Amino acid sequence: MAEHEHVRVAVVGSGFGGLGAAVRLRREGVTDFVVLERAASVGGTWRDNSYPGCACDVPSHLYSFSFAPNPDWPRTFSGQDHIRAYLEHVTDVFRLRPHIRLNSEVKRMTWDSQKLRWDIETASGALSADFVVSATGPLSDPKIPDIPGLDSFPGKVFHSARWDHDYDLRGKRVAMVGTGASAIQIVPAVQPLARKVTLFQRTPPWVMPRMDRAISGAERWLHRQLPFTTQARRGLLWGIRELQVQAFTKRPNELGAVEQLAKRNMARAIKDPALRAKLTPDYRIGCKRILLSSTYYPALAQPNVDVVASGLSRVEGSTLVAADGTEAQVDAIVFGTGFHVTDMPIADRVVGADGRTLAEAWKGGMESLRGASAAGFPNWMTIIGPNTGLGNSSMILVIESQLNYLADFVRQLDVLGGRVALDARPSAVRDWNQRVQERMRRTVWNTGGCTSWYVDANGRNSTIWPGTTTEFRRATRRVDLAEYEVLRVPAHAEVTAV
Repeated sequence: MAEHEHVRVAVVGSGFGGLGAAVRLRREGVTDFVVLERAASVGGTWRDNSYPGCACDVPSHLYSFSFAPNPDWPRTFSGQDHIRAYLEHVTDVFRLRPHIRLNSEVKRMTWDSQKLRWDIETASGALSADFVVSATGPLSDPKIPDIPGLDSFPGKVFHSARWDHDYDLRGKRVAMVGTGASAIQIVPAVQPLARKVTLFQRTPPWVMPRMDRAISGAERWLHRQLPFTTQARRGLLWGIRELQVQAFTKRPNELGAVEQLAKRNMARAIKDPALRAKLTPDYRIGCKRILLSSTYYPALAQPNVDVVASGLSRVEGSTLVAADGTEAQVDAIVFGTGFHVTDMPIADRVVGADGRTLAEAWKGGMESLRGASAAGFPNWMTIIGPNTGLGNSSMILVIESQLNYLADFVRQLDVLGGRVALDARPSAVRDWNQRVQERMRRTVWNTGGCTSWYVDANGRNSTIWPGTTTEFRRATRRVDLAEYEVLRVPAHAEVTAV
């Protein structure tokens, strides 16, 4: 990387969001851009999460770009290896590799108010950019709780997103801490290998069957020969989920019928009433993400699995002690404890126009205009920003909507001409977020009686979008210049990018 390289756009991250942004920039005629990736390959969360059993809980044809359909998905719900291969394929088909800088973790991004550009320090050198797209994603930095005594544990410890494939779990006593989307896939994969699996469950999840199956050769042939059938399949999957949104956002009581289906799913595999009681949630289904698995409950019913209905409290040597006093001797601890979602580490590395970091600006909770632009951070937008998450559908739909917003942002800069920047007005950010939070009040995520990672330390749901993907796409179709302050370089301060 040249010492003082300047590009028009710098994209941070090469998961779905970053690669999607790169494709969209190319389609808009923008070729002067780089994709900064901290790892040695593309893929984002689908590169990092390689634990046994890792798979997506959104159907394959909906969990892929509309502009890059894949007629050859092997299963209705794809595994990690197939999704990662798809992202590598997208990288090659759209000729993105010349733009990608691997092993280039962003250390600092600082807005230069005089030159109207971002100065960026990375692990592989420095550069500057007129515009930054932050596509690091909310599921990129693992969170391991501060457990007393953990540092002195003599065995193996790792997070699900940093799986140690060199450590053999066969014959080991394994502790699984957490019961989220990763844990319900890991436990069935590890249970047949381990001597003992102890699951530390702070809160039981609602689990529905995962209707997974192999996609037949005839189906794949049809999708290859008649591409509209792939589009139709995707459209059907999307439409079903759009119809479900009302129950989550406006009529949570209607989800009671779904709870009965989930309880029946549990009862089919868990015959022990005491274990069923441990595994039955006491909150409305949907308050936390509904998990999909047809193997989780059968694994928990096996004789070499113990469910501790309490969170891990402390570690004493090889002994793990739960909050309720239950003890377990283990050889390895696997944390499935989620990620830094409402306190994204990238926010500590972004310094805005007033010298504050994004983390400081978001100290009271993440807020941005239309999930993209934060006040005081000109020409900077987030892919999968605040209040863009979905509770029942595919995040690719949100990403593509935000790519529409990105494309219009770039067009508006072109129309304005010269060295120019757009900074979201604080009043516009405030008005947008007030409307979002008002809609959030009656959703299942706020009224369902659970504690979830959707809610930040201030008790505010700064993660989920309280509406349909159609509504979000409409809201991000174009940039409204009235919501931004237009910044220009003073006439006496001519700038030459270096």
